[in-house]
Amino acid sequence: MGFMRSNLAFPLFGRLMLATALAGGLSPAVGQQSQRMMTRPAEADAQPMKKDRVGDADGETGEQQNRIVPSGGVDLYERMGATLPPVPPEKPYDGPVDEAFGAYQRGLYVTALAQALPRAEKGDAAAQTLVAEMMTKGLGIKRDPKAAAFWYGQAAERGDPPAMFQYALLLMAGRNVERDKAKADEYMRKAAEAGNSSAQFNWAQILVSDNPGDKGLKLALPFYEKAAGQGLADAQYAVAQLYVAMNDLPQEKRTRARAWLHRAAQAGFDTAQLDMGLWLVNGVGGERDYDEGFSWVRIAAMRGNVVAQNKLAHLYVNALGTRPDPIEAAKWYVLSRRAGLQDVQLEDFFLGINEETQKKAIEAANRFRRS
Repeated sequence: MGFMRSNLAFPLFGRLMLATALAGGLSPAVGQQSQRMMTRPAEADAQPMKKDRVGDADGETGEQQNRIVPSGGVDLYERMGATLPPVPPEKPYDGPVDEAFGAYQRGLYVTALAQALPRAEKGDAAAQTLVAEMMTKGLGIKRDPKAAAFWYGQAAERGDPPAMFQYALLLMAGRNVERDKAKADEYMRKAAEAGNSSAQFNWAQILVSDNPGDKGLKLALPFYEKAAGQGLADAQYAVAQLYVAMNDLPQEKRTRARAWLHRAAQAGFDTAQLDMGLWLVNGVGGERDYDEGFSWVRIAAMRGNVVAQNKLAHLYVNALGTRPDPIEAAKWYVLSRRAGLQDVQLEDFFLGINEETQKKAIEAANRFRRS
């Protein structure tokens, strides 16, 4: 039985956390009024979109650790338990089938390698990429990162988009190949222009990093949009933020900002879920909806997002989208405080409730941590 070839599900090399406020003369994405009921401070590890460049953080220290880590988007495991958008209909395929990739899809790794390796040695780029993937993961053959890097390089030279993306990451990190920024950028750009969604997102990040100010954002936006259109939640989140924050955008794009954020939230991106809730509470990108806003903040809080836990406590205190509940409010505050997020207002609230309520809240927080 033959199978058509599709993009390999490559491993993630990290996730990018976008800061809510965009520097360089742009308005904050959640800050359209001078007074806001709810705002989201940038997390301690949040990375501004306009500093450094895409890189690899493994084994790096000091200044190197501040690099933006390349993203492959929200992966399957991060989506588990989340309500996902409908799967788009599969496009008809009339091209040649790939027996090696078909065996790989069925888990017949030894067979897949036996079929792919001879083709790879003859210069078949698709087969070279498959061999590199199997050597990277140790599927059907002993794990061999150096040999995998060689085959990724061979396939990249022949223009295979997934290989160009992976080889660009290796060149950025200097992992099993000599570090080469110029060549890494070239392959990332080519992979992005060839339609690889992860490359599109990371090329956008490089453009933002290498071109300070509004210029970089304008250059990057088309690539964010292309990656977002292919379902990459990180890119959908970035598009939503930029549609609200950037100047001189058509009004039709601004009106779609909330829709993009909603898609990222539906995909299970907890930062997007948090911002979706705050946008609804604050009326950013559309009408206020306290009930739905509360629901999204709670989803992110339940998934362990510390900022969402803090904001959920505020919603309970102020009865926004829910009835006031001092135990729940104190519980979520305790959880966020334990994670290191200080909040003077919530501390005053906690100290103002009686000891019995404090005790119940702490017990509830303990149960949540054990669940």
